[in-house]
Amino acid sequence: MTLTIAPRVRALVLLLLAAACALLAGAGPASAHAAVTGSDPGQGAVVDKAPARISLTFSEQVAMSDDSLRVLDPEGKRVDTGKPSNVSGTTYAVPLHSGLPDGTYTVAYQVVSADSHPVAGAYTFSIGAPSKTSVSVSGQSADDGVVGWLYGFGRYVSYAGFIVMAGGAAFVLACWRRGSGVRPVQRFVVSGWVALTAATLALLLLRGSFTGTGKVADVFDLSLLGQVLQTKTGAALVSRLLLLAAAALFIAVLFGAYARPSPTTTLTDGASRRQPDPREDAQEKRDLTFGLSIGGVVVASGLAASWAMSEHASVGLQAGIAMPVDVLHLLAVAAWLGGLGALLVALYRAPADTPVDRPAVRRFSQIAFGSVLTLIATGTYQSWRQLGSWSAFTDTRYGQLLLAKIGLVVVMVGVAWISRRWTGRLAETAPVEAVAIREKERVGAGAEPAGDMATTDAGDGDAPATGDSDTGTGTDTDTDTDEHPGSERAAQLARQQAARDAARQKRVRDADPNRFGLRRSVLAEAGIAVVLLAVTTVLTQTEPGRTEQEAKAASSSSASASSDTGASGALTLNMPFDTGGEDGKGIVTIDLDPARVGDNEMHVFVERPNGRAFDIPEVKVEFTLKAKDIGPLPVVPDHIATGHWSANGVQIPMAGDWQVDVTVRTSDIDEVTVSKNAQIG
Repeated sequence: MTLTIAPRVRALVLLLLAAACALLAGAGPASAHAAVTGSDPGQGAVVDKAPARISLTFSEQVAMSDDSLRVLDPEGKRVDTGKPSNVSGTTYAVPLHSGLPDGTYTVAYQVVSADSHPVAGAYTFSIGAPSKTSVSVSGQSADDGVVGWLYGFGRYVSYAGFIVMAGGAAFVLACWRRGSGVRPVQRFVVSGWVALTAATLALLLLRGSFTGTGKVADVFDLSLLGQVLQTKTGAALVSRLLLLAAAALFIAVLFGAYARPSPTTTLTDGASRRQPDPREDAQEKRDLTFGLSIGGVVVASGLAASWAMSEHASVGLQAGIAMPVDVLHLLAVAAWLGGLGALLVALYRAPADTPVDRPAVRRFSQIAFGSVLTLIATGTYQSWRQLGSWSAFTDTRYGQLLLAKIGLVVVMVGVAWISRRWTGRLAETAPVEAVAIREKERVGAGAEPAGDMATTDAGDGDAPATGDSDTGTGTDTDTDTDEHPGSERAAQLARQQAARDAARQKRVRDADPNRFGLRRSVLAEAGIAVVLLAVTTVLTQTEPGRTEQEAKAASSSSASASSDTGASGALTLNMPFDTGGEDGKGIVTIDLDPARVGDNEMHVFVERPNGRAFDIPEVKVEFTLKAKDIGPLPVVPDHIATGHWSANGVQIPMAGDWQVDVTVRTSDIDEVTVSKNAQIG
């Protein structure tokens, strides 16, 4: 018997090792969640003549399709020609028609970042002067619409399927091998495999439309599917499907090896007795468990890596460390939450003659405790990597979701501690007591079935008993008619007795208050786990806090540099000041529009460091062009509203590098002048 099982286990292990090696071979580091850090023309810019092309600069290299960059005129018609191209580094451009008329134009973009997430947005610029436009750029998001919702739901189902399949199988293998023969537990694990397989196929079909048009009709477009298969995400999904084939083999071996019925021998009295099984050899069981353990770890790690290689872990800071940490994190989640689900099924649905025992619950408690420690360690590293600063916890959506996840984990650990206490009190006497009651009643009522059978035989007999005794002979026909009804009656009574025994065992088992308490606490844990999984799924689709803050800083820096050099459009200068007196700190902002030679409109805004507008006694502005010895040209703006001053007809006589001096007075004696240079004209 050993020779029949060992080759199957070795073949399974080799298959899983080969699949995992193939999956992990191509994962390499990249950058982080993409964001636009610059554009030419810039957002809101007003240019004198039509540009020959539009260019966008991202925080990382992105994947583009033919329609990733679109430029629309005021009536909504496309004015771009050709396909987007990579100009240099992370800058991409698309050519425009020549001789475009004046008006406001809309630039819409939709690209895919290196971590597989679509990034979409839009902005406007004007030629000559701003105009009305029929193009709406608000609310454009790659996650909107039916396809976006379906894709998000598919991700949730895929995570849930992996957790149920991997965690349930681990629970059976490591904690409760008797559960391999329990149908509800088998259905639980198999349902996880089915859910993950179906979700992976759905994601593969939805991917092209999700990162492109967002139309439901494009879901079954084979050309889009071909493009998806050439991407990193497509390769990860295909690899996941291959590993799921290996997982199916693993599950079949797991349930087939431990749940195989034992040989029995039917005795002359109709009873069945269990015979020794050579497969129960201790060494063979150790070999089988070792092989399945290795195979299970390999296939589960490979499946977890299919997420790590295509999402946040594969890009950004320390990708070479982050990917294995992410795999370990997913495995710990599966061992805890998936095992918890299997335990819940065992507590509620396991047959009365195969209840989950205290040793199994204790072993799972130890595994869950180790999983929590692993989650704390890997989660701390992931939080540092994705956030980068304490302020990102509250200032970014990723940080806010992470705080919610941490809170749910803390609550779940508290409930798990209660479950651990119930585990310590869990009585082992219920199964033993049930068997004792059954044996006692069977012995006490042992004559009853015989009496019934005797009565039945007597009533149905074909020949008198005395005749048989006297003659000592009988025909075969007489024997058949005597024994057949009795055999049927005995089988019927055996089934009735088995049903009564099972019901009695269930009542005894369920009467244990400790088992009832454990059920309730595990059910509460499972409910929190469902919500936790939903938050985690949303978290994986959210831009990390670190890259969100870096993108904001880069965008602000780019906008400041663009305005300071007079690249195009209105000029905005932000200058902090400190007069040294009470309420003497703040920020003064100068807006000059259109920042060209001739008449300009100027607005001055004064704000506290927290961004709240406030009034000061006086503010003055002077313009000086030192290269041409022009100025200073004083401008005294009029007070319009709280923290807002304005001046029209500000004359800029010639283009050049102008020094802008702003004098701020916050009291009768507290005054300061701040300066900044800017290219005007």
